Amino acid sequence: MKKTVVLALLVALLTGSLLFGAGAQESQGAQAPVKKTVINFPTAATTGAVYPLGSAMSNLWNTKLDNVRASAQASAGGIANLNMIADGEAQLGVAVTSIMYESFNGIGSFEGRPNPNLRVMIGLYANPNQVVVTNNSGINKLSDLAGKRFASGAPGSTTEVETSIHLKTSGVSYPDGLRVQYVGFTEAIDLMRNKQLDGAWIMAGTPNAAVTEMLSTAGGKLLSLDENLIAALQKDYPWYGAYTIPAGTYPGQNADVLTSAIKITVCTDARVDDDVIYDLTKTFWENFEELKATQAPLKNVNPKEAVKDLAGLPIHEGAARYYREIGLL
Repeated sequence: MKKTVVLALLVALLTGSLLFGAGAQESQGAQAPVKKTVINFPTAATTGAVYPLGSAMSNLWNTKLDNVRASAQASAGGIANLNMIADGEAQLGVAVTSIMYESFNGIGSFEGRPNPNLRVMIGLYANPNQVVVTNNSGINKLSDLAGKRFASGAPGSTTEVETSIHLKTSGVSYPDGLRVQYVGFTEAIDLMRNKQLDGAWIMAGTPNAAVTEMLSTAGGKLLSLDENLIAALQKDYPWYGAYTIPAGTYPGQNADVLTSAIKITVCTDARVDDDVIYDLTKTFWENFEELKATQAPLKNVNPKEAVKDLAGLPIHEGAARYYREIGLL
């Protein structure tokens, strides 16, 4: 009899426990799900380094945050990304500050279509101009390029635009003031080796393989830009910043080289919720070292310069809140 009573009590206790557990789980399941903000994040072509970076950032946010669903997308690049942001089709994008400035003000490629809602979220890294000339060319400053054989890049390319802006600011007529070769990096290397070219313009992160080839096998050297030239550029083109290529970056480079650069950013829209942008920004920087270990473009990023050289463009209030917390603003 006693055994029967004890067994009954045990069954009752176990049943109660199971019902309590099921009740807690049901209650938890009945809670309203966390509202997720969809973040469409166009980056660049899949063949470059920016798309994998965007994918890694999206994966980080999806792993660390329960209030967003981020998705990196391949795209045609910065102009396309900025158009998507303006049209509300994207919440983030990757773009350099030069075309962001044009989009914000409705000039250049965005003539008549200003986007006053465009904002900076993260200032990433600078994309420097690198001017390589041959040692026997007699070129020691940019104005010495007058009359020389020079590779400015393909017509309409970023490097050709950079060549034009810099030479005109230096007082050299472009393209009429020199013998222009509209060729890319690879062809320029061969032309320099064959002594058919005095120099070439390259815009890329450092170290760059083409620059290394030119210095090590084609008798090339890097040309420093004058501080006054960079200051003059900044008056008309506020997206430029000064950039130092440290000595030893390339073979035979025994001294620092001063040049100009344009910042690459993660940009966003002012209409995206402040708290969401705060969370995205904070999570990115607090996990920066983890990302940097696998993403080559981040190796040249200095977190302390995240809000520098942004061409006067406004920072999203959510991001600005985080930068104020860590003392950058």
